[in-house]
Order: sequence, then C-alpha cells, then structure tokens
Amino acid sequence: MSIVRFLSSVVFVGIILLATPAWSYDQPSVNLGFTSFLDGGPPAGPGFYFAEYLQYYSADTFVDGPPVADIEAWVSLNQLLYQSDTPVFLGGKWGLDIIVPLVSLKSDPLPDNNAGMGDLLIGPYIQWDPIMGKNGPIFMHRIELQTIIPTGKYDADKAINPGSNFWSFNPYWAATLFVSPKLTASWRIHYLWNGKNNDPFAGFLLDDTQAGQAVHGNFAFAYEVIPQQLRIGINGYFFKQIGDSEENGQSVDRREKVFAIGPGFVWHVNQDNHVFFNSYFESDAAHRTEGERYTLRFVHHF
Repeated sequence: MSIVRFLSSVVFVGIILLATPAWSYDQPSVNLGFTSFLDGGPPAGPGFYFAEYLQYYSADTFVDGPPVADIEAWVSLNQLLYQSDTPVFLGGKWGLDIIVPLVSLKSDPLPDNNAGMGDLLIGPYIQWDPIMGKNGPIFMHRIELQTIIPTGKYDADKAINPGSNFWSFNPYWAATLFVSPKLTASWRIHYLWNGKNNDPFAGFLLDDTQAGQAVHGNFAFAYEVIPQQLRIGINGYFFKQIGDSEENGQSVDRREKVFAIGPGFVWHVNQDNHVFFNSYFESDAAHRTEGERYTLRFVHHF
C-alpha cells in the first residue's frame, strides 16, 4: 500500500464539508434535512422572507472509513429570499435565494478548523403559483439554479473545515402535492456537480481532488392536526454519489451514500411566521459518517 493510500485511509474522514449539513470524505456541504414540509412554495406569497435554521449533527461511526471517537457540528443558516410577483417563464415568477452559513465543528481526534463562516449559497429561481382545486391548492413547485461559492473558512492543514475550497453547482426541483386538504407530500431533488479542490488536506499528499457527481434530496409527509396551525409528519433525506471522485485527475472507486428518516412538525404561528422542527436518524451509509441530525427553522415574511 502506498503512503498516499495509507494516509488517505487513516485521515480521510472529513476532507471538505460543513457549510450546510453533509459530512463526508469528498463531498461539499449540501442540504440534507434543512427543508421539509410544504417545500413547494413560500407560505405567504410575494415579498421578502428571512429564515433562520439551526441544525445539530452528531456521529460516532464512519462507514468504510477510519474509526472516529466523536464528530459533531452546529450549523446556523441565515437565509434571505425575495419572491417577485412578475411572471418570466411559462407563468413562473422569478425569485432570488441567498444563504450565509455559520459553522461550529468539533472532532476527536482529528484536527478541525473550529468555527467560522461556511460557503455562500446563491440561487435564482422560478416559482409557479399553486394549481387550485375545489377545496384549495393541489400542487405547487419551484426550480432553483443554486451555486455553492467557496467563501468559507478553510485551512489545508485541517481535516475538517467550515468551507469546501471549491465551487459546486447544485440545482433542484421542489414541489408539494396536496393529497387532500389535510395531507401533503413534499420533496426537493438536487443534482450536484463539484469543481476541483487545488489545495486539499495536506495529509493526503495530493495536488488536487474532485468529488464525484451526486443526487440528493429531502422528502416529507405531513398531516394537519390543528386547522391552520399544526401539521405533524415524517421527514427524510438521501444522498447518492453517481460518479467517481478523482485524485490528481485519476478516478477512485469511492462513492458515498446515506439515507435518513424521522418525525417532525410545522407550527404556523400566523400567516407570516412559521416554525419547523425535524429529526433524522441515518442508516445505509457508505464511505461517510452515520449519525443523527436535528433541525429547527424559523421563517418570517415581511
């Protein structure tokens, strides 16, 4: 075994991650479990929205990797969103989504970069008005061209960083289906393409790395138990790498995957204020950590 492979197998536990919530060998931080119920449209129509997300992730298992005593992360996403009332494409109305992450990391025994700003996310999008039926909305959806910009704190001497040190393109389609006025099914499906990291973790002894393409998504089913106020349900996410990662331009057979599911709720305080809580328990992981995740989200419409 070469020294490069040996070092990779020993410390390849968090190379580039955590501006949002994905913990992995190669992959950047992406939306795993931040969004859930009623994801197909903004809750109060056009205008400015602010959302604050707080997520806690903890794992003590690294599947197909080195033993890890403890890994945990606190992630705060600060999101500003503008939804216009101007149709631009097939009746869809344009909007803009900006997310600034703040990250706190702790790992034992791996060297981490403590706390700092994560990578900036920016995405123009098109939101379609709900398709209405006799008893209310039936379906609503949105497409966003999201880009992850490597502005986060990064140090090649640290195995775990708030920033990824490479660009990623992460567009998605989000939708909500009203199975009945009380029962909804929501999903958000992403495609992920990653650029090269030209300054990877020094312990790898590599000139560059590039994470493989992937698909990932969130899903949720909710039932209204208190009219206009409370929905409870099941939420989950998945991540599946569909292309090989590269080291120094050479493909390596190491594809990540994970699945998670758990309970959650959304409380509609009023039309302009909404609180979401989601819990997730991971399983079926490959080449990444396997743990649990909790998300608290507050959405305000101005």
